[in-house]
Amino acid sequence: MSKNNLITRQGRAKLESELDYLWRVERRAVTQSVTEAAALGDRSENAEYKEGKRRLREIDRRIRFLRKRLEALRIVDYSSQQEGKVYFGAWVELENEAGHIVHYRIVGSDEFDPQEKAISINSPMAMALIGKSVDDEVIVATPEGKKLWAINAIQYRPFD
Repeated sequence: MSKNNLITRQGRAKLESELDYLWRVERRAVTQSVTEAAALGDRSENAEYKEGKRRLREIDRRIRFLRKRLEALRIVDYSSQQEGKVYFGAWVELENEAGHIVHYRIVGSDEFDPQEKAISINSPMAMALIGKSVDDEVIVATPEGKKLWAINAIQYRPFD
């Protein structure tokens, strides 16, 4: 199984929720607005009709993508065998040489979110961390050069 097809249970639920919303709510609303715009007459100069059709194509494209993607994804749940080491789904506390502390969670490529500090399993940071333990040091190649990080904590639930 490819690392590209891994997802957390929460990540899958989020994608399923998006699919449900697009199919049951947004697509219905846009279809209704397109129908109303079409009833106004000449479609060739009807901006609302054209915009609605464009948005409908975007929605349908995303729905098709999500359906195919959800079929390919494999949920990875926590196992007690992971305790003490960094694996998929782990929250990790890191400290750099300047004493700056950061928290990251290692997730699948479909759920990475910089604002949530969720990094992809395929990122250089995650690849350097996988299999490591507390007090291990990792060197991560970045555009600014190599950076040294020490692992302060590993857990399989969010940091408080």
